[in-house]
Amino acid sequence: MKSVGIAYFDCFSGISGDMVLGALVDAGANLRVIEAELRKLGLEGWSISAEKVKRGAISATHLKVETSEGHHHRGLSVILGRIDKASLAPRTASRAQKIFTRLAEAEAKVHQLAVEQVHFHEVGAVDSIVDIVGAAIGFELLGVDEFACSAFDVGAGQVKTAHGLLPVPAPATAELLRGAPTYSSGIERELVTPTGAAIATTLATRYAEIPEMTLRAVGYGAGSADLKEKANVMRLLIGDKEISEPGEHWDAPISVIETNLDDLSPQIYGYFVDRALAAGALEVFSTSVLMKKNRPGQLLTLLCEQANLSRLMDLIFRETTTIGVRTYEVRRKTLDRELIPVATPFGEVRVKVSRLNGTVLTAMPEYEDCQRIAAARGIPLKEVIAAASFEYQKQSLNRGEPKK
Repeated sequence: MKSVGIAYFDCFSGISGDMVLGALVDAGANLRVIEAELRKLGLEGWSISAEKVKRGAISATHLKVETSEGHHHRGLSVILGRIDKASLAPRTASRAQKIFTRLAEAEAKVHQLAVEQVHFHEVGAVDSIVDIVGAAIGFELLGVDEFACSAFDVGAGQVKTAHGLLPVPAPATAELLRGAPTYSSGIERELVTPTGAAIATTLATRYAEIPEMTLRAVGYGAGSADLKEKANVMRLLIGDKEISEPGEHWDAPISVIETNLDDLSPQIYGYFVDRALAAGALEVFSTSVLMKKNRPGQLLTLLCEQANLSRLMDLIFRETTTIGVRTYEVRRKTLDRELIPVATPFGEVRVKVSRLNGTVLTAMPEYEDCQRIAAARGIPLKEVIAAASFEYQKQSLNRGEPKK
């Protein structure tokens, strides 16, 4: 039997980035190890500390990041680039990049911008980068494989931001919480921040009561304010669950959405695929089928994390001609993946490297990078792909990286 590490975000008083990191330290993650890993990002002028505080009747850990940096706006590519070059554990880097990407997509939608045009305000500052990447490091230190989450108490009223006075939850937070259970206790305060929402909704694959597990650690992360109404803490429950497959590890379950169509225009299908991927679908594909009355049709299939299930079903009903869908949960197993930048004669290209037990099985240049360079320079796409593959092979030989 093999155990899977599970983390449960108990957001009865909301969630923020520093509350997550504080809860991880409270649960046993070594702060000095987290700091050492964070230093690999190459960010200057910051320090991190933790102290025990009381919030209501609960003792919790308050994480504080101090920085000499002024108000700094960083784009997504800058942050992802720092994570790429930091030599973090592959799963740590992947989780941090997914959180920032989801955050950028929410900001882009709220401000009607392309993701590449988004420049983070609060979350682009050093303290927010430390919160997000530090959380990813902490989860790896505590051996967390899967995540679940409670409903979110979002608070009420208004919050002052770089964009001015905004309603609670702030627009980006509300976008991040789409598909997640939320409520308001009526407390006049922003209880769920964009950073906290991004961490929880990116990592959690289900929203429910505390999942079945053998509890091994409990951590309480303190918010900055000491609320009179209730303890301003986020509780993190960490435990283990045995899996029945001996020697076999499965990734977190995902959901499958299916529907049969016999009257959908190919033009609409192409548009729908783009919308579905932007809305959080992991994969979208269609299969030719023969339907009732001998009509040729297509089986439309979407794969997604459970948090995005409701949103994607709504999208199917709005954008296709179907009148019904079906869903079910499946297990899956994926390889560890990492994006490694390589310098080619035409420009930098990211190469997606997939590993099994540390051994590289595939290394594929990112299509979008190669396409962009080929179009900008007026050269064949295949030449850019070949150059990126060649440079990666040279780089991996110099590192002595194991291959299949």
